[in-house]
Order: sequence, then C-alpha cells, then structure tokens
Amino acid sequence: MPNSGERLMKKLQHENATNVSESCENGTFSDAQTVCRDLLPCLEETQDEGIEPTESLWTSFADGRVRLRIDNSCPQTPITVHQMFKESLEKYGSLNALASKKNGRWEKITFSEYYCLSRKAAKSFLKLGLERFHSVAILGFNSPEWFISAVGAVFAGGIVTGIYTTSSPEACHYIAHDSKTNIMVVENQKQLDKIMQIWNRLPHLKAVVLYKDSIPERHPNLYTMEEFLDLGDDISDTTLDDIINSQKPNQCCVLIYTSGTTGKPKGAMLSHDNITWTSAHCSKAGDMQPAEVQQESIVSYLPLSHIAAQIYDLWTGIKWGEQVYFAEPDALKGSLINTLKEVQPTSHMGVPRVWEKIMEKLKDASAQSGFMKKRMLSWAMSLSLERNLNCSSSDLKQFWTRLADYFVLAKIRNALGFSSCQKHFSGAAPLNTETLYFFLGLNITLYEAYGMSETTGPHCLSGPYIYRQHSCGKPAPGCKVKLVDKDTEGSGEICFWGRTVFMGYLNMEDKTKEAFDEDGWLHSGDLGKLDKDGFLYVTGRIKDLIITAGGENVPPIPIEDAVKKELPIVSNAMVIGDKKKFLAMLLTLKSVLDPDTSDPTDILTEQARDFCQKTGSKATKVSEIVATRDQAIYQAIQEGINKVNMNATNRVHCIQKWIVLPRDFSISGGELGPTMKLKRLTVLEKYRSEVDSFYEE
Repeated sequence: MPNSGERLMKKLQHENATNVSESCENGTFSDAQTVCRDLLPCLEETQDEGIEPTESLWTSFADGRVRLRIDNSCPQTPITVHQMFKESLEKYGSLNALASKKNGRWEKITFSEYYCLSRKAAKSFLKLGLERFHSVAILGFNSPEWFISAVGAVFAGGIVTGIYTTSSPEACHYIAHDSKTNIMVVENQKQLDKIMQIWNRLPHLKAVVLYKDSIPERHPNLYTMEEFLDLGDDISDTTLDDIINSQKPNQCCVLIYTSGTTGKPKGAMLSHDNITWTSAHCSKAGDMQPAEVQQESIVSYLPLSHIAAQIYDLWTGIKWGEQVYFAEPDALKGSLINTLKEVQPTSHMGVPRVWEKIMEKLKDASAQSGFMKKRMLSWAMSLSLERNLNCSSSDLKQFWTRLADYFVLAKIRNALGFSSCQKHFSGAAPLNTETLYFFLGLNITLYEAYGMSETTGPHCLSGPYIYRQHSCGKPAPGCKVKLVDKDTEGSGEICFWGRTVFMGYLNMEDKTKEAFDEDGWLHSGDLGKLDKDGFLYVTGRIKDLIITAGGENVPPIPIEDAVKKELPIVSNAMVIGDKKKFLAMLLTLKSVLDPDTSDPTDILTEQARDFCQKTGSKATKVSEIVATRDQAIYQAIQEGINKVNMNATNRVHCIQKWIVLPRDFSISGGELGPTMKLKRLTVLEKYRSEVDSFYEE
C-alpha cells in the first residue's frame, strides 16, 4: 500500500500545474503566477518598511529582532524567505524543482507546485495551532516533504528546526522543549517511536505528522502527510498573507542546533536576511548559476539539520532555481554513487569524510584490479596531479595529460557520477592533503568552504575563480574576516563580520554575549592565517589545541594528517597529551562498513589488507592484529610514526606512545558527530583507561 508521501507525489504527477494551484488554495487561486502578481504590492510595502537602527546586533529571544550588518560592501535591500521564493517563482515557476524516486521512477514537482504545497502546509500548521516564533521540528531524511514542511513553517510565521535522525529520544526532547516545538514532522515509524516516548513531557507539542510510513495505530493529533495537507483548507488566503506580510528580514526563521560536543546543544538563530542574503551571495561566490543561465542540478543527501546541507540544498535551490534530486536514505551506506551516476549533477558538496570514503573505495577497487590497469591509473593520476600543482608544463606533457584524462580519468569520473559536475565543494571540516591531492589526480578540484552554523554556513569560499591550494578561499562579498591574538607566525583566532552572522543563541544570553566582542565581531574559536592576497587558511581549533605540561602549544590535526598519510592502514588518528609530559596517539584501522548499519566491522578493507601483505602479515581482520599485536604491522606503524616524528617542528611535537583500538570510530559509537567530525572529549572519556595507561609511571 503506498504511503502518504507517495500518494501526494502521484497526485502531483497526474495533475497539471493549474489544477495543483487550485487544489492547493481551495479554488481561490487559478495560477501560481497570478498569486505572484496579486501579492507584489504587499511585498514591496514590506520591503520598504525598513529596520529600526536602534536594534542590537544580537538577541537570545525567538521573537527578537536584530540590527543587520549592512554597509557599503553589501547594501542590498533585505528580504524575507517568502519574498525570495516569490521572486524565483516569477522566473522559474514552470521549471522542475524537486525530484524523488518512487518505485524506480523519478517523480518531479515544479517551483509553482512547490510554492503552492508550501502555502498549503503553512495553512495546516496554522490550523494545528502553530504559534508565532514557535518551532516546527523536522526529524527525517531529506525529501520533498522535508522541504515543503520547512518552507511552510516559515510562511506560517514559525521557526523551522531540523533534528538529526541519529538523535536519541532525550536529544529530541531537549531540542523540542528548548525551541517550543508546536508540530513535529517525522519520517517513519522509527522516528515516531522516539517522539511517542517523550510527547507527554513536551507541553508545547500539539501534533505530529508522519510523512513516509502509514500510521499503524491511531493516536489523537497524529496525522499522515496527506491528512495534514488537507487540514488547513478553511484557513483563508488573507489570514496566511497577513502573517507572511508581517514578517521582517531581521526576525528569526531557522534554528540550527550545534552538535553539542562541548556541553548542551545551542540553538543558533538565523534570520530571514541570514538565509536570503547567504543564498544569494555566498552561492554566487562559489559560481553557482541562476537557472536562466544554466539550471544547476544537485543531489541532496547530507543531514538537513546541519546548516551546510540546508543552505546548499534547500534555500540556495529556491534562490537560483536549482533542481534538487533526493538520494536514498542509505546514501552514506553506499547508494550515493548510484544516485550520482543516474543524476549526473552539475555541482556536488560533501564533507571531508565523504570525499575520503570515495577515495578509499577507489583505492580498494584499484588494489583488486590487474597490473596494467593499476599502472595506467597511476600514470594518468600522476600526470593530472603534476599539471594541477604546476600549471605550466611543456606542450608534450600537456598532450599526454589530455590523453590520460580522456582515456582514463574521464571514465572514472563518469563511474562516480561526475561527468557533468563543474564544481565540487567540501565543507564542515578541513580537508587533509592526501584527499585533496588524490582528487586533483582525478582532475577534480575540491573547493573548500569555511564557516559555522553561526555564519549561516559559508563565510569564506573557494571556487573556479577564487582558489588556492589548502585555503578555504576568501570571505564572500560583503563579509569580513580578521585575526585576533596573533602569534609570532601570524596565526590567530578567526573572527567574522557580515550578513551571514547569526542573531544569537536561543534562550542563552550568556553564551550569546560570549560569542561576540564589544564591536559585534563573532569569534569562531578557530585558528587561522591570512596570506597577502586575503586567502584564509584554517590551522586548527583553539579548544583542540593541546597544551603540554611544559606549556607548549601543539595543534593536533597536522600531526594526525601526517600519520594517516604515512600509514594507509590507519583510518583515524587522535593525538593525546593535554597537560601531559609527552604526546601519545590513539589509532584505528580501516575496516569494511556494515552495509545495513554503516558501522565498522572487524574485516580490514582491501587497502588495509594490501598494506598488511606488503609488511609480511597475513592478517585480514582488525582483531587478529590487535589481539596478537601483530609484529609486522606494529613494526610498520612504528616506522611510519618515526618518519612523522623526524619531520616534527620540535621534539615536543613527537609521538612517544601509541595504541591500536579494536574498532574504528563511528557515529553509533559516539566518537564521530553527525557530520563525521571527531568528538575529542567523547573519545577521551570512552578510552580513558587506554589514555591513562600511556602516562602510568
């Protein structure tokens, strides 16, 4: 039996845009374009009302307003999310906006249909009692229903709040309670079960909407998506339009909860202007094209509760008329490549761990291929890397490079789904050199972006026209960066200014004050350097900085990256040594992931087994190496660490002791966050006995 989401999409599939518009608005609108024209005077009136100059740069209240950081470098008139959508609707109404796979076929809806469904959702939210500046929380994998619920929540005057699908019931409770969630939109029975456990402890929660599975057991105020969309039919267009037209660009519309690696999650409040300005200007810095030039196609698969995916997939998609294809829920367990091959996107974004996994998969495939194929790939990649690292080369070398690209590398890019991809972005964490160079060897340049939840995602970007290796680019137009408390080498804390900068942390006045200095600059907690041309290089995080017992400052990431580069068998490396006499390291080995859970298994990857064979070991499992302290492997690891130590800045930066853990780090194990960032404090606590053993006298 088809679920409510499928029935909704099928309904759209078989109705033309006019009929959809009529059904969306209960017969009052004949065409989405007419809606645009009818409301333009209201939009212009709202736009001209302006913002009081006496307002503070920050607030910790959901209904607060802030003074926008508008100056001569970014004088564009602030607009709301609704205004942004209406502008796009005028230009892109008939273009396909969202595509999701149902029963093996792509089902698509246009921007006109998308807008009408968002209005319909907004009316239903109002019918269910959504209060102004209260939250609609969405707990589920990326889908058209996620997007429509998010936009509808904003249209209705609420605040959209994403929750990671990996969150526990208690984590869901914290966010729903803190954000005063009125309506929860959940994907399936698994997520619904979490909410049913905590519903009686959420005084503001009025209803739950299930958008994928059918409801096995009826419950008061529990609706399928199809039922939900019909609830607001008696809410008038005037009622909704009054709410839409009362919204101001300097009011909150999105909440992004930080992952809480250092204490409770903080709800970063983003204004309409944060969303609309960042969608317009940061994406242009990355050379994303408007649909009238070229309709960009992208694949949505990273968690939308994270700002990187939400701004890239959802809001920028609306701004520039992009076609968004939704990956399968098991995308990160292996199906992403299949979707990419089918869609052939024009632009793609991944976090570093995603790019690393693609690299590891290709290396595994290469290790299993024949001698000649290995040699051909190695030859082609070395030529490509040399050309990309050193732009100038002889005519003959350029000829061979083009030949290698055509006959070898192009086939690999096609197999990855990147034949039509013009821009490959990486964000949320720094890329290591090995990954960067590997993809340059495939003639794929990874453009790094840098920012935070608190800067609406990207504040600094690389792109086809703004690129320098190892740099995350320059601040987007109208944005500024400065370094404070610089050391003798020019490295200091990165601070932000511009219209990307958030409003403040919800219900956390003290934390909000801590984030800003007296001049209103946002302090990132990250360390970086600026070169003479204004390119930013992120060198570490202040909280990650290890201060030894002797008072030496040691940034751990360069050491960890060097070890992983030297030892292809190593998956994760974490430096230990804060307030200790010397540095030590926790190591995990590369293992095959369980296809169902994406958890690491005991079986070594092909690349790891290849490393073992070269050292003279016959090990095929992690447990075999750890249990027997495999002499060949342990000696090879020690030799690799010795090489890294030889290149250390000084003796304090050398690794004195190390241990191989029995299992690789994972999200389910708690060592990695939802975007696969290393949670150092959690690792320290989980492996406390191993860490203590390093320093026992």
